[in-house]
Formats: sequence, structure tokens, C-alpha cells
Amino acid sequence: MEHADHLSTAGHWFHPVEPSADAQIRLFLLPHAGSGAIIYRDWAGLLPPHIAAQAVTLPGRHNRRTESTHTDWEPLLDALYEAVLDELDDRPFAFFGHCLGAQLAFRLTQRMERDGGPAPVLLGASGWSPVGFFEPTPEQVHMPEEELVGWIRKLGSFPAEIYENPETLALVVPALRADLSVAAQFRDDGDGVTCPLATYGGAADPLQEAPDAMTHWAARSPRYLGHREYSGGHFYIDHHAPAVTADFAHHLTRALTAAAA
Repeated sequence: MEHADHLSTAGHWFHPVEPSADAQIRLFLLPHAGSGAIIYRDWAGLLPPHIAAQAVTLPGRHNRRTESTHTDWEPLLDALYEAVLDELDDRPFAFFGHCLGAQLAFRLTQRMERDGGPAPVLLGASGWSPVGFFEPTPEQVHMPEEELVGWIRKLGSFPAEIYENPETLALVVPALRADLSVAAQFRDDGDGVTCPLATYGGAADPLQEAPDAMTHWAARSPRYLGHREYSGGHFYIDHHAPAVTADFAHHLTRALTAAAA
């Protein structure tokens, strides 16, 4: 009965529900604002078999569209924290997040390290930095739908067909507003993490408001592994997934070796 309950809960938060039993290290993938596990749909096939990837879907989208979205930072972080703890086994694990996913992965790592329990052996942050990146305002969170849709279309946030389908768009917009509301509440306190940290970004990301934004990550971990920059904008990751996964898998393999030692 306990196993069935676990599957029910995990099936909401994580895809796939069951990580590969043969993998040696687990990787939790956190998506950008308004999206879910689908943005990492190709990653399982790109990563080596010793890495078991599970993508996170937040409430209010995809298979969780009937659930209420979180619009406040702390309740969402609390719920995600509990979901990850419930999902863990005795294998080492890591986080990788893009945009809002990077914010959440960063704060989640800090909380786990502070609490002294299980903590990730590696953190990957993509398309966001705690300094020099776009910070949504309350006015932008509540901008008229036509303006909001135009903004996300310009960013290239979603496949083109979504904008032509009013029913699909009606599902996307509330989740995006909720996530922007969450992101608007992030406040940088200057703290970092103790685990290794690798960062990634697009050379022409319009949300990077300061040219040196990604350099600020170097001071956030004593074991900073450097930054990889690729051609493209905020969603460079859609086009460079093979290169990003290859680089991050290299770091994961090294983290696995260190954890075993």
C-alpha cells in the first residue's frame, strides 16, 4: 500500500515515475516558467545509462492541470522540497534547472545543505543568475493576456503551434502568470552552495540584463566548475541539448566518483 501511495505522489511531480533501477546517480530536472517535464523530453536519450533523469512538473500544468498553481515562493519551495525528499533513495542525486527551474534548484540546494540531510552532489543552473537577470514586476505578472502572449512568443518560450490553439493557450497562460509571480518574489541574499556548481546560458539571451550576469555564479560555490555559453537566446537549450547534456554528464560522472570515494 505504501508503494502504491508513493507512485501516486511521484507520478504527479516526476516523469518518468520510476527512475531506472540500474542507474548509479539520479538527476532531477526543473523547467522554466509556464512549462513542465516536456522541455526535457529528449534528455533521457541523450544522457548515459548510469544517469537516471526525472523531470519535474509543477502543479497546474500538463498531467497536473487540475491542481491549483502556486503563486507564492515559499509554499512552492516547501512542496517541492517534500516531494524530492519523498522520492529519494540511497543513490546520490543532482539538480539541473533552467530559468525559474534554476532559481528553484538553487534555493532547494541551499535548503537541503542547511538542513543537514540528503543534499545534491552537483547543481546545474541554466538561463538565470541571481545577479543581472530579468526580475518580473507585479505589473508584468498581471499584464494583459495579449501583451503577455506577445512577450513569450518573442522569447520563443513555447512551440509555435501553441499560439494558434486558444484551448492550449488558455492552459499555458495561467501557469505562466503563476510562475512569474513566484519568480518576482525571489530575493538574492548573496549566499551560495557548498556543492559543485556548473552554469550554462545563451549568448544572446534577452533576459540577461547585465553582460557579466553569469560571472556572478563563480562566487556562489567554492567548487564552481565554470560557465558554458552557446549560440542563441533564452531558449538556446532547445537547440543545444546534446552539448549541454554531454557537458553536464561529464560533471555528474566526476561527482559520482567523488561521492563513492
